[in-house]
Amino acid sequence: MHAFRAAVEAGDADAIEALLAEDVVFTSPAVFKPYTGKAITAAILRGVVRVFEDFRYVREINDAGGRDHALVFTARVGDKQVTGCDFLSVNEDGLIDDFMVMVRPLSGLQALAEAMGAQFDRILADAETGSA
Repeated sequence: MHAFRAAVEAGDADAIEALLAEDVVFTSPAVFKPYTGKAITAAILRGVVRVFEDFRYVREINDAGGRDHALVFTARVGDKQVTGCDFLSVNEDGLIDDFMVMVRPLSGLQALAEAMGAQFDRILADAETGSA
């Protein structure tokens, strides 16, 4: 999904949010229960942008039908290097309706979970107000 990748690489939170369906389901690599809805997903993604350093996509995989995409990335969380993948599915309108993230290694995932947990109150407040 080139538009999403371009928005993430540009750090454009508004463009990222515009590509999310209202009923998007976000599955975190660190939390069992998925999050549902555009507001909370956009707020989580804004939080991720604050946490990840040296983020870059290194590979993009698309299905022939154009609905499913995988974007492989590398980043740092503190002193931990991580590799991950954003698995995206789009609906008939071309908006992301399913967003699952996987991260490795375990030490990097633990650092990410800790960093995101430390700002989760802000994420929830952002979701309620729709602000960055």
